[in-house]
Amino acid sequence: MNDTISLLMNHRSVRKFKSGAVTDEQLAAIVAAGQMASSSSNVQAYTVIAVTEPALKTKLAELAGGQAYVEQCPVFLVWCADLYRLKQVAVHHQPGQPSYEGSVENYTVATIDTALAAQNAAVAAESLGLGIVYIGGIRTKIAEVSELLGLPELVYPVFGMCIGVPDQDTGLRPRLPQSGVLHMNGYDKNQTMKAVELYDHTSAEYLKERTGGQRSTPWSEQMAARLTEPARLQMKTFLEQRGFLKQ
Repeated sequence: MNDTISLLMNHRSVRKFKSGAVTDEQLAAIVAAGQMASSSSNVQAYTVIAVTEPALKTKLAELAGGQAYVEQCPVFLVWCADLYRLKQVAVHHQPGQPSYEGSVENYTVATIDTALAAQNAAVAAESLGLGIVYIGGIRTKIAEVSELLGLPELVYPVFGMCIGVPDQDTGLRPRLPQSGVLHMNGYDKNQTMKAVELYDHTSAEYLKERTGGQRSTPWSEQMAARLTEPARLQMKTFLEQRGFLKQ
């Protein structure tokens, strides 16, 4: 264990923030750390939109499903997969040549690049004593969010991120046993399901304690309910309309 691993092992989602601002210097350092994340072929296929304007945060909070902490946090970052930039340089340097910015592979690369940069930024924020929470809810009304932020073709909001000084201690949520995610030299289906059985007990006890005994649903039951409930099925059509998933 060292300071870096200790920081990573103490990550928790923060949904309540103090009124103090995130400084311009902190924001610059956080985004700079994000930019140093690994990037496939150095394409750097992402853009970050920092939202600080109260009225804009209020609207984004509504579009994200009424999540008040989007409105209340000092800075709300919208992490976008961005192939628009690459398309423009391809047109400039290879005029008349076919390009494949709409391929599933490039969509995948852009999405992964965005996630890697965002996680670097999250760790940087926490190292400065700030707290973060990812907001996937901005994809619920993704077309409206994109219009509100003026996103061009080949750009889509992957998720948001609230950043601020924490005003709560949420405790650490237990994860799957490492045996469930670390397999040696091949995938072991029995090992996976044994880990789920162990985690069900741990997760049920955690939820029971966190809710004062009101809930104790095991993880596997929660995931089954999630998987059998349709969610954001508009994403495929939206992405195709924005120029993604063409090839």
